[in-house]
Amino acid sequence: MIGDIRKNLQQHKPAELESIHDDRARAAVLVPILADRSGHRMLLTERAGGLSSHGGEVAFPGGKEDRADRSLEFTALRENEEELGISPDDVDVIGSLRPFISKHGLLVKPFVGIVCQGIQLRPNPDEIASVFEVPLAYFSTAIPVRIDDISRHGESHQVPVFKFDGHEIWGLTSMIVVEFMKVGLK
Repeated sequence: MIGDIRKNLQQHKPAELESIHDDRARAAVLVPILADRSGHRMLLTERAGGLSSHGGEVAFPGGKEDRADRSLEFTALRENEEELGISPDDVDVIGSLRPFISKHGLLVKPFVGIVCQGIQLRPNPDEIASVFEVPLAYFSTAIPVRIDDISRHGESHQVPVFKFDGHEIWGLTSMIVVEFMKVGLK
């Protein structure tokens, strides 16, 4: 399966947003994929409740681009290390997805990476309340608990909301999951 995901993402040419979004602040997230004998899983986080932005929400590791960041891929890997303690050397970035506009107006670029087997996660308790894994097969067959109509910065979306192991996966995170499933597992 990882070979198929890698091939699909490497052949994929993500659409770019219209030029009206060029002046937006930028951010990046990593869509971490785990693969071993127990299957293929997506790693998600529940953000710490006390955070001023997205506290208590399910998210991918990621954040705003720093001036010193060489690229948005670098941003995604840096944030992943800050939040989960996973070294960039232990992530094989295999592709990217189209950018999205967050509810706060950031242009968010998702990168998909395969995480080396046996990595010990070291979640930063200031940013992460919990970390959980969702089998990719779940998203292939899951029926959303509801569909949210989201309008952001001139764009309207119908976004599925999933429940997994007590976690609600919605909003931008759900939009990225749907895009990953459409592109990576086509």
